[in-house]
Amino acid sequence: MSNAAIVCSHPSFSWPDDTVVFADLSFTVGTGRTGLVAPNGSGKSTLLKLIAGALRPGTGSVSVEGTLGYLPQDLPLTGDLTVAEVLGVAAVIRAIDAVESGDVAEEHFTTIGGDWDIEERTRAQLDRLGLGDLTLDRTLGTLSGGQAVSLGLAAQLLKRPDVLLLDEPTNNLDLEARHRLYDALEDFNGSLLLVSHDRALLDRMERIAELDRGELRLYGGDFTAYEEAVRAEQEAAEKNVRNAEQELKREKREMRQARERAERRAGNAARNLKSAGLPRIFAGNMKRGAQESAGRAGQMHASRISDAQARLDEAGRALRDDQRITLDLPDTGVPAGRDLFLGGRLSVRLGGRAVFAGQGVDLTIRGPERIALTGPNGAGESTLLRVINGDLTPDGGEVRRADGRIAHLSQRLDLLNPDRTVAENFADLVPHRTEAERMNLLARFLFRGARVHLPVGGLSGGERLRATLACVLCAEPAPQLLLLDEPTNNLDLVSVGQLESALASYQGAFVVVSHDERFLAEVGVDRWLRLADGRLTETGAPQA
Repeated sequence: MSNAAIVCSHPSFSWPDDTVVFADLSFTVGTGRTGLVAPNGSGKSTLLKLIAGALRPGTGSVSVEGTLGYLPQDLPLTGDLTVAEVLGVAAVIRAIDAVESGDVAEEHFTTIGGDWDIEERTRAQLDRLGLGDLTLDRTLGTLSGGQAVSLGLAAQLLKRPDVLLLDEPTNNLDLEARHRLYDALEDFNGSLLLVSHDRALLDRMERIAELDRGELRLYGGDFTAYEEAVRAEQEAAEKNVRNAEQELKREKREMRQARERAERRAGNAARNLKSAGLPRIFAGNMKRGAQESAGRAGQMHASRISDAQARLDEAGRALRDDQRITLDLPDTGVPAGRDLFLGGRLSVRLGGRAVFAGQGVDLTIRGPERIALTGPNGAGESTLLRVINGDLTPDGGEVRRADGRIAHLSQRLDLLNPDRTVAENFADLVPHRTEAERMNLLARFLFRGARVHLPVGGLSGGERLRATLACVLCAEPAPQLLLLDEPTNNLDLVSVGQLESALASYQGAFVVVSHDERFLAEVGVDRWLRLADGRLTETGAPQA
């Protein structure tokens, strides 16, 4: 696989409405693991589709050297496909079964080729990705979202690809499934290019490719090294901007001083000429000479100012717009000893099945605790959040809630009316504020100018999360307990950082369901709970 490579030679791509995504984008990615990062909407998934051949560039070329494997973000799979069909091994297994039954037709041997060990390799790949209990005749519709993603990855790895493209492969995966995926990719020795906002996965890459303003830059090392390099670049850019600003001020000051000196000299010369009694023609020539000299000096200073402004503009273009949310929410503070939620022997039945085992689960939330609720997909974390919030009444057990509001951000982010604008939704949920106060608060959540008048339904995932957070945190009474269900799903890295900065300002308690270890570390989780096999247990922070 040493020759495996992705080669993009000056491709351009635009949507049918002439919106330009790329123009003259050129790069080569060889063997090794490469993480592709950029804000949502920058064209990461579009670039992978161009490389995979699902889209065609308007100009230029995109080529892959070697066998290609591609796992898109939205898997094009139907529920009645079997596991064997998704893996692409059904025809080979049928041919092997036919040969073993005595049918030696040539077409069976053609179908099998060199894949006589396909069933053994398939079982090994499924076992490695935590899918060892799946039978090959099981249908896709019976699998969870996380199992479907892992199955899609298994299908690509079974192709033994030289080049592997993965688009957000850890979406919908629980923590255990993520680590299995990490291990599987660690051993891949071809050319891997993946799009992800999973920083734990990106820290297992050998290089980071940044797509920014239609250009792709490669940084050696993992995501942490990339962050350090970007931070150093940003510091240098800020220094260059400060220097350029000082230079521009100096040039403007020198131009002003030169103009003032010229005006004083002109005034003195006029008075001297008048008192000297020189002929008028001679005096006029001297005056014109002084004016021309002042004009040349003015042009020289104007040119210097123009050059200084150009250097400032160039320095400014190197600055990044990684905006952070900063809030002051004193009303969310909670005394350390206050009980916010008490649940004893909670039992819930959904579809005739008991979600919690035995006598049910016990949970106490006290003071400004920051709780991470983890567990395998389908263990009941979202159900427990609904019980805490009061959206779901348990079938058994005791519940007590403190006075005050509990705010719940579901995975669907469906609190806001999608047909109304950000400003209208905010006014509906925060009616006690004046319009000026509401605009100021929305600005703190990075909604400024025309952005506040966009309909919620047209926002990106990160923007919708910020709008929902603004409405939840600024409503009265302020919530002293915040429940978040997989809040980083489908967020780009900038939006995840903005969520982290918002939660850093929040002074109340929160419970967050997440499989994003880096996110949980950044928001200062101080209590870890795990829900698995119907039992809720207290655990320590996971070890790296």
